[in-house]
Amino acid sequence: MGGCSSQAWSLWKEGKGLELVDSLLGSPIHLAEVDRCIKIALLCVQDRPEDRPEMATVVLMLGGDSAAVAHPKQPEFVVARPRIAGCSTSIKGLACTVNDVTLSAVHGR
Repeated sequence: MGGCSSQAWSLWKEGKGLELVDSLLGSPIHLAEVDRCIKIALLCVQDRPEDRPEMATVVLMLGGDSAAVAHPKQPEFVVARPRIAGCSTSIKGLACTVNDVTLSAVHGR
């Protein structure tokens, strides 16, 4: 999980979910459908696997009404990671993540 997911959570929680919609989609935009899709996406990126819906459930939620979609829990990536110095973000200064990777080359004798 990372910066994009935390930005999506923050915008959705602030009631600004429409800022996540690509302007190329055009009009009219159905607010209930946008909200349902954002909630489903946030459910799919929950930290604990048991909190994530199965794909069959996702398909049903995408085809149903918004009342059938559970309210996502606040993900850990939003509250557990402090702002990282020198990290640039594109949306309102929200914190992002830095992935440190260590590679080891193993050579046989």
